[in-house]
Amino acid sequence: MGGTAQTLRPFLWRAAKLHSDTEIVSRTGRGIERYDYEGYERRVGQLANALADAGIDSGDRVATVCWNHHWHFETYFGVPSYGAQLHTINPLLPDHHVEYIVENAEDKLLFVDASLIEKIEAVADSPSLSSVEQYVVMGDAVPETNLDPVTDYESFVEGHDTEYDWPSLEDDTPAGMCYTSGTTGKPKGVEYTQSMLWGHTMATLTPQGLEFDESDVIMPVVPMFHVNAWGMPYSATAAGAKHVYPGPAPEPADLAKLIEEEGVTFTAGVPTVWLGLLEYLEENDADLSSLERIVIGGSAAPEAVIRQFDEKYDVEVLHAWGMTETSPIGTVSHLKSKMDDWDADRQYEKRGKQGLIAPGLEFKVVGDDGGEVPWNGEDFGEMYIKGPWVTQEYFERPEANEADFEGEWLKTGDVVTVDEEGYVQIVDRAKDVIKSGGEWISSLELENALMAHDDVAEATVVGVPHERWQERPVAFVVPVEGTDEDELREGVLASIREEYPRWWAPDEVVFIDEVPKTATGKFDKKVLREEYDDQSLVEGAVPEDAAPDE
Repeated sequence: MGGTAQTLRPFLWRAAKLHSDTEIVSRTGRGIERYDYEGYERRVGQLANALADAGIDSGDRVATVCWNHHWHFETYFGVPSYGAQLHTINPLLPDHHVEYIVENAEDKLLFVDASLIEKIEAVADSPSLSSVEQYVVMGDAVPETNLDPVTDYESFVEGHDTEYDWPSLEDDTPAGMCYTSGTTGKPKGVEYTQSMLWGHTMATLTPQGLEFDESDVIMPVVPMFHVNAWGMPYSATAAGAKHVYPGPAPEPADLAKLIEEEGVTFTAGVPTVWLGLLEYLEENDADLSSLERIVIGGSAAPEAVIRQFDEKYDVEVLHAWGMTETSPIGTVSHLKSKMDDWDADRQYEKRGKQGLIAPGLEFKVVGDDGGEVPWNGEDFGEMYIKGPWVTQEYFERPEANEADFEGEWLKTGDVVTVDEEGYVQIVDRAKDVIKSGGEWISSLELENALMAHDDVAEATVVGVPHERWQERPVAFVVPVEGTDEDELREGVLASIREEYPRWWAPDEVVFIDEVPKTATGKFDKKVLREEYDDQSLVEGAVPEDAAPDE
């Protein structure tokens, strides 16, 4: 039997030894900063020694409230390789959620960006943060603040030895922690062990995963506070690839400039990021010739987005699916080799799905009757998943564990259908699928159809209570500036009625300035449900012959 545990540190050791001069580039408030893996390894050693000097013990939790930059990246290896647990906190969460998360995790040290200090100041006096013994502001200065005790990151690591005697850690040593966004209650903590992150990293390196190698230049736009930036900082390091971190709140112009100037080959983020980049490119010139692939996750990408990147910029868009609970990559929509000769429409139909299960994982689809649903592309049910980087319990939440797990299976809450080739397609979240007259309507399919319209910037669909039909769909649409709303309403409804059963068509189209978003950039339908929980939107709107059978 092998004598070496499956841990993160060997990934850094390899990168520093084999790719010592490969760059790590970071956009910060001070401008672009860059160093290489050799320098990064030394800095991580300094950080580990600083953690020891600060009294951090093995098993303690160290929190970050930070954007995507090199200081944050240093904690990614420095904290877990030290034997502590890196707890990334989403700064976009409500204050009371941040309080709950820090209290629940009992964080001992907290790294925070200068631009986010007010977020922590707002809750710092709460008893919920009594576990925090030290605040460290990322950078080389501390703005005026009531945080105490506080120092800046450069002072925190300065003077410490660049060599550190790394401990031999076991596979099951907790290495990371992330909380779900808590849109339906308190956030739930998910712990990642060393072996979970190791296994996830190895799987994403494969051709069936994200397929990184040392020639890649990888820019995670997905926030580093959100499920470890989908694991890319670890995978890029394991591959020996160049890192590019876009810094705080990058605009489309920032992303285009980084792609052009740093030669980015691979990037990833939620659909709204890439919709914004496409809009920017309509009005501005940018050289995207280095860019080969974009991974889109978080929510489904409209086919129009996939086609635009393909046809106008020769960039392959990969759909992926995952969850906080799955570390997060679960599926990636690669075409099978036998599909290379298919016509473009058939290929796009496959690529628009969430894809094939990552090697190492298993899943099944469970119907309302508790039985497994066949892979026929039509029947659907809830997706259950298990594997070496899928959590089997939430942190200190026994009631959630009882509801969300069945033995070693995680009940994802995603309603899916699987075709004969094994491609998973998310039909809806279990809480978002619309049941009208006893029949199901996929809000995701309707959203994709709406956003395929040239004059629709964003769109989402929610179910509104209906006295007769139980629920009816209502579309919330952000029109492109200057669009005639009456014509757009008629146009989108007509196109949906051509493609779907008439009773699928939204009963009303409500025009709004912006679709509300969760702290992770997904559409927040809960806000719209609360604001528009009004039967008058849909009463009497459905013709008798257009509704499903009761």
